[in-house]
Parts: sequence; C-alpha cells; structure tokens
Amino acid sequence: MSKKLLDRVLGSLGLGDELEEEEVRPVQEKEEADARQKKSGTVVNLHTSQKQLKVIVVEPLCFDEVQNIADHLRSRKPVIINLEDAEKELAKRIVDFISGTTYALGGSMQKVGNNIFLFVPANIDIAIDQRDQLDHSVFSWAK
Repeated sequence: MSKKLLDRVLGSLGLGDELEEEEVRPVQEKEEADARQKKSGTVVNLHTSQKQLKVIVVEPLCFDEVQNIADHLRSRKPVIINLEDAEKELAKRIVDFISGTTYALGGSMQKVGNNIFLFVPANIDIAIDQRDQLDHSVFSWAK
C-alpha cells in the first residue's frame, strides 16, 4: 500500500513515469548493445582460415617456360628457380624477365645459391640471416 501511495505522490509531481523509464532504460540499452555486438562482431579462428602455402620449384631449360613461372607469381605463389643446368645466356634472360615480373607485382627476389633464385609475390617477405646477406651481396664479386 505504501508503494501505491508513493506512486501517486510521484505521479502527481510528474516523476512517476520518469522513474520507470530510468529503471527500464539501462536494461534496454544493454539489450541493444548486445544485439549490435552480435550483428557486427564475428569471431574467426585464425588457424583454420589460413591456407597451406605452396612453393613452386622449377628448372627451366627453355625461355618458353617463363610465362608459366610468371603465372605462378601472379597467383601469389613463391617460386624457386634452379638455373644450374641452363645455358648462361638463357639463365640471364630468364632472371631478367622474372625479375621484371616480380617488380611489377610488388614482390621481391633473393639469390639463395649458385644460379638458384627465390622470387616471392608481395604477400610474402623474405627473412635473411645477416651473415648470409653479407656473403651473397657484398662479397659475391670476389668469388
């Protein structure tokens, strides 16, 4: 009965509706926030969304094979080119062509051995040990 009396007094002062709205508003705001979070928030498992990366290894013996190598780079796959058995002029032409393709795609290249090169597209970085980098770049003219 005291609650009814309180409601009447607050109602006559015009505060009864505001009190109910203040009690309801936090609950409604919480429910709306939860609904927005459910709509916008998506949980993705990073381990299942990654594809296995394939590295293509080729040993071209003629210049006609460079288009296939360039297509692999365009498909965002790293390519290792082994030119140990190729003629010197052919090897130079292949490296020049694939270097241009790699540059155009925003990728990078690295010599990893004697006439063996790694070409990677823009989505992959090449990490090199500093000692190996010095051996291949600075002192390569002395060998």
